[in-house]
Amino acid sequence: MPPSAFARQVRAAGLPVEDEQVVTPLCSVQAYLDRLRGEVRLLPFLTVAARRYLEAAGVRFVENGAPADAVFVAHTDELDFDDLERAARAVIAGARLLTGSYVPAYAGANGPILSRGAMITAAIAKASGARPVVVGKPSQAAVRELRRRLGVRSDEMAVIGDDLRLDVALGHLGRATTVLVRTGISADVDLARVPEQRRPHLTVDTVADLLERL
Repeated sequence: MPPSAFARQVRAAGLPVEDEQVVTPLCSVQAYLDRLRGEVRLLPFLTVAARRYLEAAGVRFVENGAPADAVFVAHTDELDFDDLERAARAVIAGARLLTGSYVPAYAGANGPILSRGAMITAAIAKASGARPVVVGKPSQAAVRELRRRLGVRSDEMAVIGDDLRLDVALGHLGRATTVLVRTGISADVDLARVPEQRRPHLTVDTVADLLERL
């Protein structure tokens, strides 16, 4: 979904969040593409709404079978094997393989939600032999976009989340303060078995526990 769609859902839950305060991989992929030289033609795996958002933001997509400079995988509800093969061949020919996230699953109300984006990315990576570049969490592209949005250095931020591989890892990339909330995908992780450089600076049981620390 576009960032504005997430913001509407958060507002519906009672939190005063503005559209521009939401950062998703659709935002950070723009930050990544902006640092590349020349016009980048993107071969996407997106929902219709996500594609429209990026088109409105000025991202150029491949048309009429033209060569692609990059393949970007976020999420899609349908998959065509011809498109999958076309993407793999584009990567073999030199296109960058970008993905919003490469973790296998996210925390859901009824258990893990398997990542379709990771599945698609893995298939293209296997066929092409390329290593995907993450442009969502965790990535330097996301760190740069957060710095731009907030107007502060990343080492002045606190990154709070429920996933060591996404949220805490993002914070460490930016040398931010990291907080792991024990309500999600990493709820049962034994931190004593995690390398020290990957551990959070602080662990809390719920987001409510953060209030007394603000």
